[in-house]
Amino acid sequence: MSEFQTFIVDNDNAGQRVDKFLSAKMPDFSRSEIQKFSIKRANGTPVKLAEKTKVGDEFIVEISEKKSDVAYDNISNDFDLDILYEDDDIIVINKPRGVVMYPSAGNKTGTLVQNLLSHTHLSALGGVTRPGVVHRLDKNTSGVMVFAKSDAAYRGLVKIFSAHDLTRKYVAFVWGVPTWGGADITGNIARSSRNRQKMSMVKSGGKPAHTIVNVADVWNKTGISMFRCTLMTGRTHQIRVHLSAHGFPVVCDDLYGREKSHIGSVKNPDLLDFLKNHDGQMLHAEVLEFIHPVTGEKMHFKTRLPDDMMELKYILDNE
Repeated sequence: MSEFQTFIVDNDNAGQRVDKFLSAKMPDFSRSEIQKFSIKRANGTPVKLAEKTKVGDEFIVEISEKKSDVAYDNISNDFDLDILYEDDDIIVINKPRGVVMYPSAGNKTGTLVQNLLSHTHLSALGGVTRPGVVHRLDKNTSGVMVFAKSDAAYRGLVKIFSAHDLTRKYVAFVWGVPTWGGADITGNIARSSRNRQKMSMVKSGGKPAHTIVNVADVWNKTGISMFRCTLMTGRTHQIRVHLSAHGFPVVCDDLYGREKSHIGSVKNPDLLDFLKNHDGQMLHAEVLEFIHPVTGEKMHFKTRLPDDMMELKYILDNE
């Protein structure tokens, strides 16, 4: 099925390129999407997007239903999905630790997207390997995530995340005991020139990043604290980079955590066993709040700490 929309050029819009004019009239579509639509004049003649508009021009745009190019045959069902909410437009899940988001060179199967596709459809606007994906969590970060099922939801969620018009809160167990109860951490983040797998704070260049940190608990004897972190921006590895750069690396973070230097001072055998045998940073996306991109309803999701973080907390509480 196709949808047809008609637009007439007035005095204020004359003299523009046709694609620019239509982009302003169709804000829910990117210019690249509009370029793929069939655009004709009222008399049926085709229109070149580079043409300049004239007063009285009437353009008829045929919005074809996007055919999915998602590889639905490349699906898997390796683990049970923890679904927090689902409707025709979005699905919200609690991502387990240790699961990669979508297929890549080193991860062909067992990804979160492939498991989602075994349960439902996802918007093809995200591309072949990333359908419905509007944000991501690292492989070893757990927590609440939203995916787009419809194209309308995809476009709306992209705008929400791009404008940071949502609330994202994380729980992190970190090395170090602060002398403060809360902090605002700002600092641009860019890919490290020494290790391309890492991000780092930079004095110039990079992208602005802002994390609000509040201390939730401290265990002075072991030198570990629990932070609640609110993302004001969404850069790659943001919380891990910001906390590590300020002397509070996330526990069990093999990329930014400097684990060996901390484990050497641990005396508690239960804690030592946990640290030596656990994979994945102690970081969990606890809260996600946003306005539903289609219905306009306010959505709020809060997840409990995963079992491994609960185990760590139990060990620390019983030190």
